[in-house]
Amino acid sequence: MSSNRTDAPSHPGRSHRTLVVGALLTALVALGQISTSIYIPSMPSIVRDLATTPEKVNLTLTGFLAGFAVCQLLFGPLSDRCGRRPTLIAGLGLYLCASLLCVFAASIQALIVGRVLQGMAACAGPVLGRAIVRDVYGPDGTAKAMAMIGAALAVSPAIAPMVGGYLQVWFGWRAAFVFLTMTGVVVLAATVWLLEESNPRAAHGHVDGPGLFAASMRLLTDRRYVGNTLAVACIFAGLMAFAAGGPFVFIDLLGLSPQHYGMLAVFTVTGYLAGTLLAGRLAGRMALDRLTLLGLVVAAAGGFAMLLAAAVMEPSVVAVVAPMALFAAGLGIVLPTGIAAAMAPFPAIAGSASALLGFLQMLVAAGASAAVGLLSHNSALPMAMVIAGGAALALLAFILLVPHPRLGHPAG
Repeated sequence: MSSNRTDAPSHPGRSHRTLVVGALLTALVALGQISTSIYIPSMPSIVRDLATTPEKVNLTLTGFLAGFAVCQLLFGPLSDRCGRRPTLIAGLGLYLCASLLCVFAASIQALIVGRVLQGMAACAGPVLGRAIVRDVYGPDGTAKAMAMIGAALAVSPAIAPMVGGYLQVWFGWRAAFVFLTMTGVVVLAATVWLLEESNPRAAHGHVDGPGLFAASMRLLTDRRYVGNTLAVACIFAGLMAFAAGGPFVFIDLLGLSPQHYGMLAVFTVTGYLAGTLLAGRLAGRMALDRLTLLGLVVAAAGGFAMLLAAAVMEPSVVAVVAPMALFAAGLGIVLPTGIAAAMAPFPAIAGSASALLGFLQMLVAAGASAAVGLLSHNSALPMAMVIAGGAALALLAFILLVPHPRLGHPAG
C-alpha cells in the first residue's frame, strides 16, 4: 500500500488490489460494529439460558465498549512507534482467542469477561483502520474516504442483526460468537496477505515518536480536536443506547421475534446510509464544521422526536424506528466529518489521535449503554431520554468548543 495519494494505481492489477485493500480497511473499521450488533437479538435468550438478568446481560455490551475504549490507548500509540501492520496482526490474533472464550462461556460472568477481552482486541481494527486511511489519503482526502467507508459500513448494522436474529432462531446465541470467530480468521488472513505498512516512519525504520502522554496533551489542548471528538462520542453514544435498549423494547415489550427485530435495522441503516452519502458528496465543497453542525442538528431532531413520542404515545414500532432513522441520518454525517476534522492537523501522531478519539467515543458509549441497562425496560422512554441527551450534549460541546465554524470555504 502506498503512503500517499499520488501513488494511485495506474493499471488494472494494481487497481484491483487497491479495491481489495479498501474492502479490507472497511472490514477493519467495521469489526467493532459487527462485534457489537450481531448478538443483540440474542440478549433476551442469554438472560434465560444463563439464568441471569437483563442488567447483567447489558454488562456484556458495556464491558465490550469499555475494553474497546481503553485498549485504543495502547494500540494507537504503539502503531505510531512500531508500525500499523504488526500492531494490527497482534490485535486480531487476540480477538480470535477472546471470541472463542465467548463461544464456550458457561456463565454470565465468563461471558462478560470474554466480551471485555473481545472489546480490548477488537479496537485494533477501527483505530488502526482510521489511522491507515489518514496515512494513505492525507488531510484533504480523509473526510471523503471515511464517508465512502461509512457508506459501505452502513450495510453491517443492517446485516449483522438480521444474521444474528436467524442464527439465534436456528442455532442459539452461541452461534453469533462462532460467526465472529470465523470473521476474525478471514480478516486476520487478509491482513497478513494484503496489507503493507502505511506508516511512513515505521516503513523506513524510524520507530521513535512521542509517548502517549505527550501526544494526548497536544491533542487535548486543541479546541477543534476536543470539540469534534466530543461531538462524535456523544452522538455515537445515542446509537449504543439504542443497541442496549432496543432488544428489550422490541422483543420483550412489543413482542417481536428476534429475526423480525433484526430486520428493523434496515430502516435505521437507510437513514445512516443517506447521511454518509450526503457527507461524501459535500466533503470538499462545504466546510467540515458546517457539515458536522448540520449532522448534529438532524440527529438532535431525531432524538427529541423519539423522546416526545415515547412521552405522549403508546409504545409502537413506528414511534421508535422513524425518529431513530432520522437520528441515524445525522450520525452518518457527523462520524466521517467529525473524525476527519479532528485528525486532519496531526499526521505525525495519527495513531494516537485516532486512539484518543476512539477511547473517548467508546467510553461515553459505554456510559450510555450502562445507563440504559440500569433504567426500566417497561417503556421506550428511558432509552429515548439517553439518545436525546447524547444528541443535546454533542451539539452543546461542538458549539462551545468550535465556536466559529468556517462556513465560507471547504476545510480540510
